[in-house]
Formats: sequence, C-alpha cells, structure tokens
Amino acid sequence: MSQNLIAALQNPNLYPHEVDGFQVIETHISWVILTGPYAYKIKKPVNFGFLDFTALSGREFFCHEELRLNQRLTEGLYLDVLPIHGTVDAPQLGGEGTAIEYALKMRQFPQSQLLSTLQANGELTAAHIDEMAQQIAHFHTHAPHVPLEHHQGTPEAVMEPVRQNFEQIRPFLSDKADLLQLDALQAWAEASFTRLKPLLEQRKAQGFIRECHGDIHLGNATLIDTKVVIFDCIEFNEPFRFTDVYADTAFLAMDLEDRGLKCLARRFVSQYLELTGDYQGLELLNFYKAYRALVRAKVSLFSMPAEASAVQRAATLRQYRNYANLAESYSTIPSRFLTITHGVSAVGKSSVAMRLIESLGAIRLRSDVVRKRMFGEQTGENVVGLGIYSVDANVATYDKLHELAAIVLRAGFPVVIDATYLKREQRDAAAKVAEATGVPCLILDCTAPDAVIEGWLAHRKSVGSDPSDATMDVVRAQQASREPLEAGEVLRSKSVETHNSNSLDTLISDIRQRLPGL
Repeated sequence: MSQNLIAALQNPNLYPHEVDGFQVIETHISWVILTGPYAYKIKKPVNFGFLDFTALSGREFFCHEELRLNQRLTEGLYLDVLPIHGTVDAPQLGGEGTAIEYALKMRQFPQSQLLSTLQANGELTAAHIDEMAQQIAHFHTHAPHVPLEHHQGTPEAVMEPVRQNFEQIRPFLSDKADLLQLDALQAWAEASFTRLKPLLEQRKAQGFIRECHGDIHLGNATLIDTKVVIFDCIEFNEPFRFTDVYADTAFLAMDLEDRGLKCLARRFVSQYLELTGDYQGLELLNFYKAYRALVRAKVSLFSMPAEASAVQRAATLRQYRNYANLAESYSTIPSRFLTITHGVSAVGKSSVAMRLIESLGAIRLRSDVVRKRMFGEQTGENVVGLGIYSVDANVATYDKLHELAAIVLRAGFPVVIDATYLKREQRDAAAKVAEATGVPCLILDCTAPDAVIEGWLAHRKSVGSDPSDATMDVVRAQQASREPLEAGEVLRSKSVETHNSNSLDTLISDIRQRLPGL
C-alpha cells in the first residue's frame, strides 16, 4: 500500500505550488518526496524496537514531534504536518475527511550543500565547524532539562546501551582478533564506567541531562543561505535524545575523526568548551565517543544481508573494523602537557594556541573568555588596572585558569593556557599545577614586531568578534611592566615568532619529538 501511495503522490496536480520534478529518497524508516521547492517526508509503517511507526496515530504524533523538535535548531526549514486524504491510488494533500497518512512538509535544499557532501568534495572549512560549535553550545545551554526523577541520565541508563552494543555485536564476529578486541573494549568500558560513575551521578544531579538532538553529524547539517543548519534530530525515541550534552558533542567529534578530520574535531571540542565553560564533564568525552563509534560499528554489521556474499561480508567487516579501531583509539592513555603563552596582548598567542589544539589535541583556556565569564563585559574605557582588569580580578582570573587546567589535565587532555603571563608569580602558579598533576610544563614566549601587533589590533576591531579588549595603549603598558623570563624559565620555554609560520611549524615538531605519544 505504501509504495502505491508514494507513486500516486508523484502527481504535480496534487500540490498547491509549482513542481520542478519528482525524486524520492528512501531510508529504512521513511520516504522523502522532493518536488523542487518543497520536500514531503512520510514515515514507513515499521517497528524496529527502538521506534514504532506501525500505527497511523503514531506516525501522526511523531510527525508533529519532528516538526516541534527540529524547529529548535532551524528556522523556516520544517513547515507543517499535512494530512493525506482520499485513497491510496487517488490521494489528496490536505483537505477534509479521514486521513489515510501524514506528511511532514519541509523547505527543500540541494543535497550538494550537505556538510558531508562538502567534506567529500574538500569544501568543508574551519568556519563551518566554528559555526556548528556556536549553534550546538547555544542549543545545549538553552535545551530543556530532563527532570531529575526521570530515569534517563542515571548511570545505569547511560551504561545500558553501552553494554547492549557488545551483546549485539558479538554474534556477528568469528575472527579471533575481532573477538579479543571486542573483549578488551568491553573491559575498558566497564572499568571506565566504574571510574566515571560518580561524575555521571553528579552530571544528572546538576542538570546536564537535557533534551538534546541525538544525531549530530555532518550528514545532518547543511548550508542554507550560506549559513549552517543542523536538522533531523531524533524524534522517535526519548532515551536517544534525553542525554548528557557530552553525548551529543561526542557524536560530532567522533564523526569528524572517522572522516579523517581530527584537527577539526579538536577545534570543535575546544571551541564548544570555550562557549559553554563545561570543563567539568570533559572526562566523559572519550567514553561517549567510543560508545558512538561502536553504535556505528554495530549498524554496519546490522546492514549486512542475511545471505551476504564473501565480498559483501569482507566489505562489511572492513567498515566494522574501522569503527572498532576508532573506538579503541579512545581507550589509549594520552600524552598530557601544560603549556602557557607568554607575551603582550594581540601578539598572536591565540593563533599559536589554536595550532596546539588542532595539531596536538590540546584544550585551550583563554583568559579573556574566562575573565568575562566570571565578571562580565568591561564597562567604560578600557584602562589597565581598573574594572574587570583590576589587580584582584587578574588574580581571580589566573586562579580560575589554573583550576580549570587541573580539571582538564585530570580528564586526560593536554592544556594550553592562552594568557599574557607577564608576571613571574603567575607563571610559577601554572608550573605548580603541572607539578601537581605530573605533566611537563612549557612556556611559549610569543613575540611579533609592534607594526604587526598594531595591524592585528586593527583587524580585531574591524571584525568585532574577539573577546579581548586590548588597545595599543594597553600593549605599551604591558611592555613597560612585564617581568622577563628568568634563567630557569628560559630552559623550559620555546621562543615563537607568531608572524612566522615556519616558527609555528618548528614548535609543533619540537613538542612531538618531546612527547611522541601525541
């Protein structure tokens, strides 16, 4: 019946708008009829356990849920739920009488603008990822909290699908190496759960279980009017959507890494954290990334035909192993370090820090961001030593930076603190954090000619998006009051000419030689 209905709906006379032609996209749970200006999505009457669309009333309900939930992250994309009247062979879109089906009406966009397609064509940019980080951070910050009494988000609810992955994967495997790897991954997941259980309980109590998206990856993001739009959230299963915000974040990070975009994945995570300040949950990131990778691994096995040929089975196992190996990479012990920048404002410290993020997986902590999260925006004229830049505010800001650095290091990630560190006592305090957490500490002594600094300040002002309030007067005051590195500090420092790309390349190479596990 359903196939006949889809065929009958490919009639331009049924639509109150011009039709450029018909194309049908079919997935395992829906059909999408493309007409040119609009797309019409119809759910299949199927039951896969994790979703049940068998009843017409259920399909109507979930059409409305899909409309409601996706409007949180989109504007003008999801338009309406339309009843389909008439008969299977002679349907009417809208109208009166008893509905035989329901369709979700959407604005149609070119499939060529999907971020997954842009990535495949080499057209995905860091700006696209930054825009996704901003949208997701804002979305998570404002998403409704799942009530504390709700089971979702409890440690037991978190671990249930993790264990289910292993139970459902194991029957598909026969190769000894695959089974040994799966056993090792399961042992790591159980050990991680035991270690993380107090944090999971804390996250639940503190309201970090939100009504999330549930399926954020490049295939569910597109460009519309040059802006990134994230769509197609999970509407059919509350447990998939009622999760810790880190489970949502981890999905996109894993998807980027699976596509060989490790630099962009690292950039996304660090940008997201700067926007949310949610460093306390960072220890959960690799746990959730491994879970998401194994979900993908499981789905690849599920897609294998029952009577698969040797070639089909080999292709499926190759895909499975790619995801299993990715999951295994999240279980390795990382090389950690603490790096601090040293230099006046606008000397290029943030650009240096971004290179450490993308190349070495560091998490960046920016003094300008942390300061304004603590004290708000500067009011009045920006004068050194006043307002949010007073002596007391400076002390509090550096104390907070060092507190967050310890949290990130304990979570297993290297850290780069993007701050001026013009005072010896500030640098000594950072060194104590490194000592207390058992990691090496490196000072990046950042320099650039005054003319370059003035040019960067002018660019910042014209763009207007940088969190720094520095002016050239502030820079000159810093140059006059800075305390130069002492002999012992010079031994654990690297000089970086921030206007020289070769200097940055050499820096990354030197750090990798010192810490080969990166």
